[in-house]
Amino acid sequence: MGRHGWNSGARRWRLTALLGVGVAALALVVTLFNTLPGNGASTEGTTRDGDKVHGSPTATPDATNPEVGWGFTHTQYSADEGAAAAVKRVEGRLADAGGLPQIQHIMGWGADNPEPVEGRYDFEAMDRRIDFVRASGSTPVVTLCCAPDWMKGGKAGVDDTDWSQAALETAPEPEHFDDFAALAVTVAKRYPDVRHFVVWNEFKGFWNDAEARWDHEGYTRLYNLVHKALKKVNPDIMVGGPYLVMDSVDPRAAEASTALKGPWGALDQRTVDAFAYWNEHKAGADFVVVDGSSYTRDDELLPDEFTATDKFTAVGQWVRKQTGGLPLWWAEYYVEPADGNDDRKGWSEARRVAVQAAGMIALAKGGASSAFYWNPEEEKGTECAGCLWTPTDTASGGEKLPMYDLLSRFGKEFRPGTEYEKVSVDQPDVRVLATDKAILVVNTLDRQTSATIDGEKAELQAYEVKWLKR
Repeated sequence: MGRHGWNSGARRWRLTALLGVGVAALALVVTLFNTLPGNGASTEGTTRDGDKVHGSPTATPDATNPEVGWGFTHTQYSADEGAAAAVKRVEGRLADAGGLPQIQHIMGWGADNPEPVEGRYDFEAMDRRIDFVRASGSTPVVTLCCAPDWMKGGKAGVDDTDWSQAALETAPEPEHFDDFAALAVTVAKRYPDVRHFVVWNEFKGFWNDAEARWDHEGYTRLYNLVHKALKKVNPDIMVGGPYLVMDSVDPRAAEASTALKGPWGALDQRTVDAFAYWNEHKAGADFVVVDGSSYTRDDELLPDEFTATDKFTAVGQWVRKQTGGLPLWWAEYYVEPADGNDDRKGWSEARRVAVQAAGMIALAKGGASSAFYWNPEEEKGTECAGCLWTPTDTASGGEKLPMYDLLSRFGKEFRPGTEYEKVSVDQPDVRVLATDKAILVVNTLDRQTSATIDGEKAELQAYEVKWLKR
């Protein structure tokens, strides 16, 4: 996604990722007009009681814990839809693993416009995603993004949602900040078992063109209104932000910060300034949320794909210091640059999993207690680079893939509160993360090697990720 003329190389807001479930059908549906008085906007299929409790709320694993662990984010396609056998297969596997925390946005990434007309709601797709999280015995997390069109200068109406990238990257207008906070309240009341809310996504739409910097004042005002509103619903609800992209640049770049830099590059000073403003002026936060990639905004892996992940450790430690030790969440994290279509298919799965494992180790060493893998699920087919499971369009779908094995085992072994231990390793090309019971080992070489780890010799295949018992 190009952010304000920047070339990030991670176009996570591409149209295919943002179109909500049922957008194709909207192009074909015959519009029926059930109008609200005076505005002529279609309200077909909506309801006035959006805050009515949906389904059967469950006791989620981390309902009272601001640290939820290692999970994933639902994107346009996920395992909530498809062949019943495949859906049940994924639900059961997640439940058997003790559940993995899951993020769902309120609009886009598989969810329709939640409030296409003021006071009229459509949560059908969102309901299905929350039901899936519940059925998988997992902790649901809601990201409060995006905003209905009428809140950002667009047209109200069920059939009038503008799903273009430009529209979806638009933040609510300041005069509608209170309306967005009210929508957040509606969501919280509808899903009372959701106790973790993230406010907005990557500062989308909050850019000050006149000053060529982030509009951190505008975002923080929205954040504070939402924070206050959600705490009134239930003081036990936990709220976090600012979900800033921790972009890094070449240390020689004009925008490079001197506050935090390393072989992997330097943070963008404008990001540092935005974070500092939010941190100083926030109404409160139960956890702090960031995202970012190990590579620079120019897609450079400095000095290589494995060493570049050290950025996660450096940024995490810096953020924790700035916030006085708030629980640290990475809402997204990337180790493989995307192509022009935002696909990450250039690496072998073995290399992808190895670099991902190294990245997760770096996140943990930086103090992260919660992080969410951006699951690039496909609608159909048998291959899915980097996905957690095969597409669920057929009864044989929903089979686990190597990335799922890594994520689920990592989440099990390194729960929040884990005490990490140092272990001896005689090979600099082997990375490890250890507790008193297990060691995660990653061979960063594209060839076989051997290493003595914790006093025991281990043979490792090229890019092998191995778990050792202690």
